[in-house]
Amino acid sequence: MPVIYEINRNTNLIRTRCVGNVTFEEVVGHFAELECNPQVPKQLDVLLDLSELTSVPGADQLVSVAEEIGRIEGKVQFGLCGIIAPSDLLFGMSRMFEVFAARQFRATKVFRRMDDAEKWLASPIGVKN
Repeated sequence: MPVIYEINRNTNLIRTRCVGNVTFEEVVGHFAELECNPQVPKQLDVLLDLSELTSVPGADQLVSVAEEIGRIEGKVQFGLCGIIAPSDLLFGMSRMFEVFAARQFRATKVFRRMDDAEKWLASPIGVKN
Protein backbone atom coordinates (compact mmCIF):
# COMPACT_ATOMS: atom_id res chain seq x y z
CA MET A 1 0.00 0.00 0.00
CA PRO A 2 1.54 3.32 -1.04
CA VAL A 3 0.10 5.11 2.02
CA ILE A 4 2.52 4.24 4.80
CA TYR A 5 2.17 5.53 8.34
CA GLU A 6 3.83 5.32 11.71
CA ILE A 7 2.34 6.59 14.96
CA ASN A 8 4.47 7.85 17.82
CA ARG A 9 2.23 7.43 20.85
CA ASN A 10 4.62 9.45 23.05
CA THR A 11 4.19 12.58 20.92
CA ASN A 12 0.76 11.73 19.41
CA LEU A 13 2.21 12.29 15.94
CA ILE A 14 1.35 10.29 12.86
CA ARG A 15 3.95 10.37 10.09
CA THR A 16 2.25 9.49 6.83
CA ARG A 17 4.06 8.99 3.52
CA CYS A 18 2.37 8.77 0.15
CA VAL A 19 4.65 6.84 -2.20
CA GLY A 20 4.28 6.42 -5.94
CA ASN A 21 0.94 6.42 -7.70
CA VAL A 22 -1.52 6.67 -4.81
CA THR A 23 -5.20 6.20 -5.67
CA PHE A 24 -8.16 7.81 -3.95
CA GLU A 25 -9.30 4.35 -2.84
CA GLU A 26 -5.96 3.80 -1.09
CA VAL A 27 -6.31 7.10 0.75
CA VAL A 28 -9.83 6.17 1.88
CA GLY A 29 -8.47 2.76 2.92
CA HIS A 30 -5.85 4.50 5.03
CA PHE A 31 -8.53 6.36 6.97
CA ALA A 32 -10.60 3.19 7.36
CA GLU A 33 -7.51 1.46 8.75
CA LEU A 34 -6.92 4.30 11.23
CA GLU A 35 -10.55 4.14 12.29
CA CYS A 36 -10.27 0.41 13.08
CA ASN A 37 -6.81 0.49 14.68
CA PRO A 38 -7.16 0.22 18.49
CA GLN A 39 -3.63 1.67 18.92
CA VAL A 40 -4.57 5.06 17.44
CA PRO A 41 -4.57 7.77 20.12
CA LYS A 42 -7.67 9.94 20.51
CA GLN A 43 -5.71 13.02 19.34
CA LEU A 44 -3.03 13.17 16.65
CA ASP A 45 -0.92 15.75 14.90
CA VAL A 46 -0.03 14.86 11.30
CA LEU A 47 3.17 15.03 9.31
CA LEU A 48 2.14 14.23 5.73
CA ASP A 49 5.07 13.63 3.39
CA LEU A 50 4.26 13.89 -0.31
CA SER A 51 7.93 13.91 -1.41
CA GLU A 52 7.64 10.53 -3.13
CA LEU A 53 4.14 10.96 -4.54
CA THR A 54 3.96 10.63 -8.33
CA SER A 55 0.19 11.01 -8.77
CA VAL A 56 -1.69 14.27 -8.29
CA PRO A 57 -5.15 14.34 -6.70
CA GLY A 58 -7.93 16.39 -8.23
CA ALA A 59 -9.71 19.12 -6.29
CA ASP A 60 -12.82 16.93 -5.96
CA GLN A 61 -10.70 14.19 -4.40
CA LEU A 62 -9.21 16.66 -1.92
CA VAL A 63 -12.72 17.68 -0.85
CA SER A 64 -13.62 13.99 -0.41
CA VAL A 65 -10.47 13.36 1.65
CA ALA A 66 -11.41 16.27 3.93
CA GLU A 67 -14.85 14.69 4.32
CA GLU A 68 -13.25 11.31 5.19
CA ILE A 69 -11.21 13.01 7.90
CA GLY A 70 -14.38 14.56 9.26
CA ARG A 71 -16.11 11.18 9.15
CA ILE A 72 -13.61 9.59 11.57
CA GLU A 73 -13.61 12.48 14.06
CA GLY A 74 -15.39 10.23 16.55
CA LYS A 75 -12.34 7.95 16.59
CA VAL A 76 -9.52 10.50 16.37
CA GLN A 77 -9.28 14.27 16.57
CA PHE A 78 -6.58 15.81 14.40
CA GLY A 79 -4.66 18.82 15.68
CA LEU A 80 -1.89 20.24 13.54
CA CYS A 81 -1.13 19.06 10.01
CA GLY A 82 2.24 19.79 8.43
CA ILE A 83 2.45 18.81 4.76
CA ILE A 84 5.71 18.37 2.86
CA ALA A 85 5.20 19.07 -0.84
CA PRO A 86 8.45 19.84 -2.67
CA SER A 87 7.01 20.15 -6.20
CA ASP A 88 5.13 23.26 -7.30
CA LEU A 89 2.08 21.26 -8.39
CA LEU A 90 1.75 19.29 -5.14
CA PHE A 91 2.47 22.43 -3.12
CA GLY A 92 -0.45 24.19 -4.82
CA MET A 93 -2.78 21.21 -4.42
CA SER A 94 -1.78 20.96 -0.75
CA ARG A 95 -2.66 24.64 -0.26
CA MET A 96 -6.09 23.85 -1.71
CA PHE A 97 -6.40 20.95 0.73
CA GLU A 98 -5.57 23.39 3.54
CA VAL A 99 -8.74 25.31 2.68
CA PHE A 100 -10.95 22.24 2.19
CA ALA A 101 -9.83 20.62 5.47
CA ALA A 102 -9.72 23.77 7.62
CA ARG A 103 -12.46 22.47 9.95
CA GLN A 104 -10.78 19.09 10.43
CA PHE A 105 -7.49 20.47 11.80
CA ARG A 106 -6.58 23.09 14.36
CA ALA A 107 -4.01 24.39 11.85
CA THR A 108 -2.50 23.20 8.57
CA LYS A 109 0.63 24.46 6.85
CA VAL A 110 2.43 23.36 3.68
CA PHE A 111 6.21 23.17 3.50
CA ARG A 112 8.82 22.38 0.88
CA ARG A 113 11.19 20.68 3.33
CA MET A 114 10.77 18.07 6.06
CA ASP A 115 12.86 19.91 8.65
CA ASP A 116 10.72 23.05 8.32
CA ALA A 117 7.53 21.04 8.89
CA GLU A 118 9.03 19.25 11.88
CA LYS A 119 10.15 22.55 13.44
CA TRP A 120 6.68 24.03 12.95
CA LEU A 121 4.95 21.02 14.50
CA ALA A 122 7.27 21.17 17.53
CA SER A 123 7.22 24.95 17.98
CA PRO A 124 4.97 27.05 20.20
CA ILE A 125 4.02 28.96 17.04
CA GLY A 126 2.70 25.77 15.43
CA VAL A 127 0.84 24.89 18.60
CA LYS A 128 -0.79 28.33 18.81
CA ASN A 129 -1.97 28.44 15.18
